[in-house]
Amino acid sequence: MPLLGLIVCAVTTFLVTSAPAGAQVYKLSEKDGTVHFTNAPTDPRYRGLPGYSSGTAAGYLRLASTDTVRYGNEIKDASQRYGVPERLVHAVIRVESAFNPKAVSVKGAQGLMQLMPETASMLGVRNSFDPQQNIDGGVRHLRGLMDRFGNDLPLALAAYNAGEKAVINYRGIPPFPETRDYVTRVLHFYDGGTNASATASSVVYRTIGEDGTIVYTNIPPRGRR
Repeated sequence: MPLLGLIVCAVTTFLVTSAPAGAQVYKLSEKDGTVHFTNAPTDPRYRGLPGYSSGTAAGYLRLASTDTVRYGNEIKDASQRYGVPERLVHAVIRVESAFNPKAVSVKGAQGLMQLMPETASMLGVRNSFDPQQNIDGGVRHLRGLMDRFGNDLPLALAAYNAGEKAVINYRGIPPFPETRDYVTRVLHFYDGGTNASATASSVVYRTIGEDGTIVYTNIPPRGRR
């Protein structure tokens, strides 16, 4: 079996065995061979896989809502220590791992805030599966990116997802669907008002509908470019 087939098989098996029964999983295969799984498709190219269960968009176990407050003390401590809003940390963890401390991405990112091993090492995090160490390291990393990009939150989030070099090279949020979707979702969960509003260079816009619905998107509203 080709290597890609092995990876896909492992991921789908994990989805089936770890997620709640009855949840739907969707699959998207890219032209370069990359395969994505999600329970909340945002792209019309996703196709449902009957009989499979899903956790979060990354394929992780979906925890009960009461479990999302389990790490409140760790988040509060790190937020105060590095000057990052607690709501932002909650939003990042929700999108990164759905509060699963044992989450591992197909690229090797680990733990609640999905630290890559090299990033964890740089931050002095010895065990990325330890919630306190992971959150402390992740928030410190995010604080550094916010400082690096002048507190432009969308750019900092894009760098957290795709790396600083990608943001610098593209002079804004990279044109990667995964990264743009990531930034949009974190901002949506954060809903930090003007602090989460994107600058024109970030190519992410915050709009409020007549019914009060807040939407973050990379499509500029009418009259803006």
